[in-house]
Formats: sequence, C-alpha cells, structure tokens
Amino acid sequence: MPRTDTKTVYICAECQTRHPRWEGRCSRCGAWNALNETSEPRKKPPANGIGSSALDAFSAIEPIELSRVEVNTSNWLQTGIDEFDRVLGGGVVAGSVLLLSGEPGVGKSTLLLQIAASVTASRGAVLYISGEESPEQVRMRAVRLGVTGDRIFLMNTDDVDAVIARIDEIRPSLVVVDSIQTMTATDITGVAGSVTQVRECARRLTARAKTSGIPVILAGHVTKDGAIAGPRILEHTVDVVLQLSGDGAGSLRILHGTKNRYGHTNEVGVFEMGPKGLSEVTDPSKSLLTDRSLRPEPAPGTAVAAVIEGTRPLIVEVQALTAPAGGQTARRVATGVDLARMNQVVAVLTRRVGLPLASQDVIVSVTGGMRLSEPAADLPVALAIASSLLDVAVDPGLAAAGEIGLSGELRAVPQADRRRSEARRLGFHDCLLPFSHLAGHSKKDGAGSGVVTLAEAVRMALPRCRDGLHYARSGDAGPGG
Repeated sequence: MPRTDTKTVYICAECQTRHPRWEGRCSRCGAWNALNETSEPRKKPPANGIGSSALDAFSAIEPIELSRVEVNTSNWLQTGIDEFDRVLGGGVVAGSVLLLSGEPGVGKSTLLLQIAASVTASRGAVLYISGEESPEQVRMRAVRLGVTGDRIFLMNTDDVDAVIARIDEIRPSLVVVDSIQTMTATDITGVAGSVTQVRECARRLTARAKTSGIPVILAGHVTKDGAIAGPRILEHTVDVVLQLSGDGAGSLRILHGTKNRYGHTNEVGVFEMGPKGLSEVTDPSKSLLTDRSLRPEPAPGTAVAAVIEGTRPLIVEVQALTAPAGGQTARRVATGVDLARMNQVVAVLTRRVGLPLASQDVIVSVTGGMRLSEPAADLPVALAIASSLLDVAVDPGLAAAGEIGLSGELRAVPQADRRRSEARRLGFHDCLLPFSHLAGHSKKDGAGSGVVTLAEAVRMALPRCRDGLHYARSGDAGPGG
C-alpha cells in the first residue's frame, strides 16, 4: 500500500503519553481504557540533514535578557466584580485564557453572564458563545438577572472556527465560551467533548487569544468525582483555572483559584446566590459564622479555624461527628478537608492523645462549602473530633490554627498575626496557636494562647471530660490523664 501523509497514534487522556498502537492500559501512568485514537501528519526529515536545516529555521529567533522584559499592567481588564478580580490577582490579563469549572447548577453560566454585563458597562463589547443553551434560554436568564444585554453579542454555535472568525470581525473586549466541551473542529475526528476535540478547540482559542490580546473565559464541565472533564492537558494549556463550588442546599458559592500564572493560587472569592444572581460577600468570615448566633448554647463537635486562603484571612467553622461503628469497619468521611489529612489527624488523636477513635465513625465537614487546603486546619479539625467524642463543647470564644506532626507536636503556621487579628475582629477572645508564635509577646498584647502539643491543646480547649472516659498515660497524657 502507498505510504500516506498521516499516521495514527494513540494518546493517553491522563498523562498524554503517545503509543503507536492501542493498549488497554497506559504503560506510563497505568490508566485503563484511556488511550484515544488520533491522526497527525508525518514528520518529513530535512533535505540537508538535521543540523543546518534546524539552525536555518530558527536563525531569526534571538534570546532576550529577562531584566529587559517590560510588564504592562495598564491593559488588564477589570471585570467590575471585585471578588472575581481578587481571585485573578487584580483583573483579567490581556490575551489570557481562563477556565471556570463547577458542578451542574452551581452558577457558572450565571456568573459568566454577570461578568459579561459588567465588562460591557465599562470596557466594550463581549462575544458570548452558548453551545449548550438556545438564545431564548440565555435571554430569559438575562431578564431574571436584570441584564439588558446591550453590547453582548450572543452566538449559538459549536463550531470553533466560526467563533474565531467572529472574534476577528467584532474584536470584542472579552470572549466567553460556555462551554469548551461543546465546541468542535470540523477537520478533527471525534464527537464534541472527546479528548481530541477538547484539546484542539482549546488550543485554537488559546492561540487566537495570544495573538489578538483578547482574553477568553472557558466554562468547563466536571466529572462525578469533581475533576475537570476532558484531557488533563486542558488545565496546562490555560493560564488560570477557577473552580466554583458550594453547598447545593445553601446560598454561598466559593470561587477557588487552583492555578494562576499572574497571581496567587488558592485565592478565594465568596458569593451568595439570590433571585438576582450572584452577589459579592464582602465579609465572608462573618457570613460563614452567622449560624452560630442562632444556637442557645455551644454545640459539641464544632471548632473555629483561623485560616489563610490566598491573601485573605478567614474564620470558618469546622464540624465533626463521631459515632460507634457498630461492629463494622469504621468509616471516615471528609467534606471540605483532605481525607488523607483527616485520617492522619485521627491517628494522632488515637495514638498520642489516647482517644478511642479506632471503633468510631468520623465525619468532618466545613460549613459554607469552604474547602480548607492548608495544614493549619489540622488543629481545629482535631478539636472538633475530640469535642464530638467527649460530647463537650469547645470554648465558643476560641479560634485555632496549627499543623499537627505525627509525634503530636504543633508546628508553626504562617501569618499568625493576621489570623489573630481576624479572630479578634469577629469577637473571639482567644486564638489557640503553636507556642513558637508567642515568643516575645504576651497575652495582654493579644498574642493568644500558645500550646506545644496536641494533647495540651485538647486539655485547654476542652477543660471538662465525660465521666468514665480515660486517656492513655503514655509520654503525652491527654485531658483527665
């Protein structure tokens, strides 16, 4: 058979490893059924050999000294939504590509339409691509949100090349694509949402954004386990990855920045969903603690965490529930905290403090849909678990922050002063921190209480214990020991 100009390769959707033939399991990352067929042109060897041809092709490209590179922030696009701009580090960078992901119904399309309306009011036209909803559906949402739609050019298509053509024609100040999984390239095999289509459509939109200087926001689907749908290379291609999350039964929505080439990662913005869409929450710490005032008395199983998310100090509530496993294997459930980290805290409480948690189901949750990623949340998680097991409430005026080591020691956490200040601002009289932060300070200065070990922290936060419960009398005796 004659040799064609294209060849077939199989690319792993997880690690992007190329395979000459299909295999059930990727030999590099071990993922099953992750290889996808794609066609690509064959590489032709240079006529004069490798060296001279390669040098001739790149002879016009000259390196530039890094110190001479100029950074222009005057053309950053501020959307007018402060919580959104905060997560981005001040605004949308010209020519950048943002990926906004979230579960169905969390409010992605609502936020994107509000951003489009805010940008048109200050900067100019916005091209809004709707691949999932009809123009009538988008218009109905706009009416509900109070958006007039002036200078928002709506395009209902899934053809990525048609979108690029309209970008060149309209030259908008911002492009919104809802969603990238609906886009297709007619010259690429595969259905919408497939690995090859998502990768190629994202590549073409990114290339146009870089050459034109027009920023693009892509909405992205998520899988049932919360990961962004499509190839992992999608997250590497874009400049910023945002995730909108929230409790379906509540009104708060949390915007997390998990990747940002232009600012802080792990920055958060807080919104509240209402009849008129998403409104900004200017004091998220106060909003996350409003339910505490409705309780007649302190509830066991709760603790207050003083955390730093990005550049913002936050005071959030951690709740825990323990219950006998009933002869079965004890369950561990974590919402808003890392499960592996929670298991580590449970192990330290069991071994170093002497709490009998091996036969207890342990459930931990962070209120308001927050997700705590820093190790400083270890101490409040431990206090909430101990409080639930002992059925004794933590001092309601106490906040806490500290990383727990495997030997039961408490390690220092960054920005302790900002955590204390935020706790005092919200009316907490004390902030429990690792002892190392109190060097050179006194409690009269508002330095808070310092503890060295987790056992000492539990004794201080839970001064009483239930009758009949005893703690291990090993090197670190717990309360009542």
